[in-house]
Amino acid sequence: MAAYVIIGLGMEQVIEVKNLVKRYGSLTAVDNISFSVHRNEIFGILGPNGAGKTTTLEIIEGLQHLTSGSAFVLGMDTRRGMAQVKERVGVQLQASAYFNHLTLHEILTLFGSFYRKAIPPDTLLRTVDLTDKAGTTLRKLSGGQKQRFTLAASLVNDPEVVILDEPTTGLDPQARRNLWEFIRHVHSEGKTIVLTTHYMEEAQALCDRVAIMDAGSIMALDTPVNLLCSLGSPYVVKLVTSRPMSSNEAERLKPSPVDSLIVDGCSYCLRVSDAPRTLAHVLEWANACDVTLVHLEVLSATLEDVFLEITGKELRD
Repeated sequence: MAAYVIIGLGMEQVIEVKNLVKRYGSLTAVDNISFSVHRNEIFGILGPNGAGKTTTLEIIEGLQHLTSGSAFVLGMDTRRGMAQVKERVGVQLQASAYFNHLTLHEILTLFGSFYRKAIPPDTLLRTVDLTDKAGTTLRKLSGGQKQRFTLAASLVNDPEVVILDEPTTGLDPQARRNLWEFIRHVHSEGKTIVLTTHYMEEAQALCDRVAIMDAGSIMALDTPVNLLCSLGSPYVVKLVTSRPMSSNEAERLKPSPVDSLIVDGCSYCLRVSDAPRTLAHVLEWANACDVTLVHLEVLSATLEDVFLEITGKELRD
């Protein structure tokens, strides 16, 4: 399947992937995808497990050989220049192995010795709020602290591009949001960030642009706002009336720009394309029917709705 791609004009591309294919025997893990990542953006790849997200990143990182197509990072072909790429890119993998007997400070010192340029361990630990854990081993950290440390480890060579593979998987909601703040801070320091996630809220909260990926293909690529606006009905209007409405009264909601209407007792759920116009119509309708609105709210669609409309299935873990 051919990929859907939008490339910003006049923007410097730090990653360029063209017609990328990765096969394992008869299994096509990545199916002819193309996209680019602009300098100093947060670019997200959103999709379920098995969509091909990690394989795509591993090819960009030089950990996997591609079957066909090309992947360039900072102008360098990942098939030939990975030594140079690794000097300028930081990577946080889904699963990372560290030396259990070394402290956090010692691990970062060791990693820094692998590069010509390295950020001091104390600076890295301060960036992710782990200064007080410098003399602690990794096994004594909480899940959120471990994820923050792996983020710090990905920054040890002061990279231009930071690649994060499912950075918040397994974290509780509070720890996830804390890590979002650290990612935003790293981005504010001028880093380009590429991350994969299967959390719709995460992609919507962090990313400048999102590629929706499923079954090895990129199904859509745009800003979160534009993806939401691409829906035929990007808003949901929910209301609760003080009494059940007759079928005739309920029918009178339909002349408004309502794309679908679900009635459950005194509760109504409307999928609409024009929220302000619908709200005005609902208020007029309630007044005409002489009914009190006990509850009224407007909700925006989410990237989960976009994924569902594009793929016809829910975004699964």
